[in-house]
Amino acid sequence: MSDRIFIAAGFIVFLTLIVGVGIYSSSYKKNTTADYILASRGVSPWLTALSAMSTGQSGLLFLGQVGFAYTAGISAIWLVIGWAIGDYLAWLLFFKRLRKRSEETASDTVSDFLAQNTSGARWISIVSGIIIVAFLGAYAASQLVAGSKALNVVFGWDYYLGIILGAAIVTIYCFSGGVRAEIWTDAVQGIIMIGSLLLLLVAAINACGGFGELWTKLAAVDASLVNFSPNNLPLGFLPFFLGWIVAGFGVVGQPHILIRAMAIDSPDNVNKALNIKTLASLTTSFSSITIGLAARVLLPDLLSGGDPELALPYLAEELLPAGFVGLMLAGVFAATMSTADSQILCCSAALTQDIAPQFANSYRIVKLGTLTVTAIVLSIALAGDDNVFLLITFSWSALASGLGPLLLLRVGQLPVSTPVALLMMVVGIATAISWNLAFKLSSIVYEVLPGMIAGSLVYIIARLLASKSGSHQVK
Repeated sequence: MSDRIFIAAGFIVFLTLIVGVGIYSSSYKKNTTADYILASRGVSPWLTALSAMSTGQSGLLFLGQVGFAYTAGISAIWLVIGWAIGDYLAWLLFFKRLRKRSEETASDTVSDFLAQNTSGARWISIVSGIIIVAFLGAYAASQLVAGSKALNVVFGWDYYLGIILGAAIVTIYCFSGGVRAEIWTDAVQGIIMIGSLLLLLVAAINACGGFGELWTKLAAVDASLVNFSPNNLPLGFLPFFLGWIVAGFGVVGQPHILIRAMAIDSPDNVNKALNIKTLASLTTSFSSITIGLAARVLLPDLLSGGDPELALPYLAEELLPAGFVGLMLAGVFAATMSTADSQILCCSAALTQDIAPQFANSYRIVKLGTLTVTAIVLSIALAGDDNVFLLITFSWSALASGLGPLLLLRVGQLPVSTPVALLMMVVGIATAISWNLAFKLSSIVYEVLPGMIAGSLVYIIARLLASKSGSHQVK
């Protein structure tokens, strides 16, 4: 009983810190929709970096990625490497220009940016806004599920209670300070995530007897766990790895990440934020993979009689003192909330600025939109699937495929008509969903690759047809 008290105390302390930072940040806010949605484009590169890292990694890091490594073995490392390469390239090549162009076009939301300078832009705003609310809402729901899983393991709470608690906490600081509060709390959550993962990593490696012993014991459990090349790849390793690179590049279709680039204080600080974020992300990602491998050795029964996605909280209970288990739990919860809050605010902006723009200038209605979206996300979480890895990767792929190709065109200032833009979004999402659900090929090549290719092909074909039509008219 005393251990539970110490765990709860540690958890409550860090949770109180997070909420306190969020509420404190509201003292810097301006009661305008632009400040609520975009923090008046005044976020420092350090805050941007930590916020982007914690928002991007989410419950996938602590539960999904650890569970994936537990099941797949060392081959899970290609997910981390491929994703990191794609993410870095996207930030390096496009995010500085996104910051410049979004300010030049006075775009406060992603949908607004996608619809810029186009006849019939209203339809682009509506359709992209609906896509954001639908898939980002499901994404946010997966975060609440992830947090509730951890609470269930440690405290034995019902899943529903953990989901409701997470939604309530996110609502408190998002409602009070908007994106500014969300970014500040994300930064604190990012630091907690890094610290908690490194703590458990050291404990797990020591429990296995060092890296060498971990490798030996993994091979003894199952030789495939130390095979760097995944099994059952009919198309070979290269398409598989390329799929994860494009998955990371799919950040160009993630509104909750794009907003960070749009909110940074200067375009010249984007690359500085990128370097800080990349270092932090690689630290946490490789830590989570190694923890998953160690868990396979130390907790072998999860594969047959439990949930591999719960390897991390189980391992924390096994290896860490009670107070540090509270820190670990706070890390998991921080990871889920740092993403859920970003996604809820993005959905709120899409709802009140893009789908129903008649309320765009009403500060009260925008805040009410946050409550509405939270209620929708909460409903999805309470009724949805509990597989965090699948929920997150599916939502990520739909957003990347639907919004990514069009965003790249807008950043590059290439002309695109409204019908073509709408078709790009629809075809991209339809391809990604079909690849995953109908053809079941995602384990061979992650669906972001075919989804983004399909959306891009719509544009290429449209340009070719327009060029042919123009040449015929000239003749």
